[in-house]
Amino acid sequence: MSQDPYPEHRPNAGIVLFDRRGLVWLGKRYAHHGPWAWQFPQGGLDAGEDPETGALRELYEETGVTDDLVEKIGEIPGWLAYDFPPDILAQRRRNNWKGQKQRWFAYRFHGTDVAFDLKAVPPQEFETFRWAHLAEAPPLMIPWKRPVYEIVAKGFAHLAAR
Repeated sequence: MSQDPYPEHRPNAGIVLFDRRGLVWLGKRYAHHGPWAWQFPQGGLDAGEDPETGALRELYEETGVTDDLVEKIGEIPGWLAYDFPPDILAQRRRNNWKGQKQRWFAYRFHGTDVAFDLKAVPPQEFETFRWAHLAEAPPLMIPWKRPVYEIVAKGFAHLAAR
């Protein structure tokens, strides 16, 4: 068994959701304004939870999309990590996480936009969504998360619309 390369980072998982055209789903974070309010569905893993199971749970909790409407088409091997900037660390004194480590999965969505219910599980994470080219995604992400999103976009580029 290999040693955890990021023991001080909170375990997290995310999904890049592709539609039939090869566009990706982007959610605008609830009550966040400005240029960096967009992201893919992602969230913390429950204790003992498998990363892929957690990613599908987060997909449902944040978008209302059930796993019968999606098909796994890829994953980024291993953990990707980012550190929280000092101002975020100061707000998160209740835990000792230095940042987040993430596992990323790609899924194809086989439904229609009516399947999305952004209020499926409170608290609401996203206020709206849109479909975009994968290359458009990293610049829309908060800067301190962007390096991870750039790796994810590069890793899933072969699945994306051109």
